[in-house]
Amino acid sequence: MEAGLSAGQGVPVDFEPAAPEDVEALVALRIAAMRASLERIGRFDPQRARDRFLSNWSADHTRHLVTGGERVGFVVVRPVADHLLLDHLYVHPGHQRRGIGGTALEAVLQSADAAAMAVRVVALRESDANGFYVRHGFRLVQEADWDNHYVRRPASPR
Repeated sequence: MEAGLSAGQGVPVDFEPAAPEDVEALVALRIAAMRASLERIGRFDPQRARDRFLSNWSADHTRHLVTGGERVGFVVVRPVADHLLLDHLYVHPGHQRRGIGGTALEAVLQSADAAAMAVRVVALRESDANGFYVRHGFRLVQEADWDNHYVRRPASPR
């Protein structure tokens, strides 16, 4: 992913590697970002959210989203045999709706297209993230009890 991409509203976003010692800050950011969606469906449990994140988190696949010198979110992309898994993409609630998440996702999609790989993502069924992913070219491939599963095929070369 490239550093310094600009969102539609001109918000530059840099990507910085995460380190193992960043994990607690990342957990806190994830909980803050998901809280409203989880409360809406009666499933907010900070301990469960923490445990789920820690169960498979790896600093090697994590990049901080930085704007104005401040870490405002993070993205986790895992290479899988035939696709990239967008495992996490969170922007702190105080920085949402400014184009930061869209800029980060576009960088992920550009990398996937360059490698001719699909991108898969799972979103909580009642989350606003569903519309976000659909707007960025993902299509729903499976509905589960709590989650929607999406895929975005690589763009064809021009």
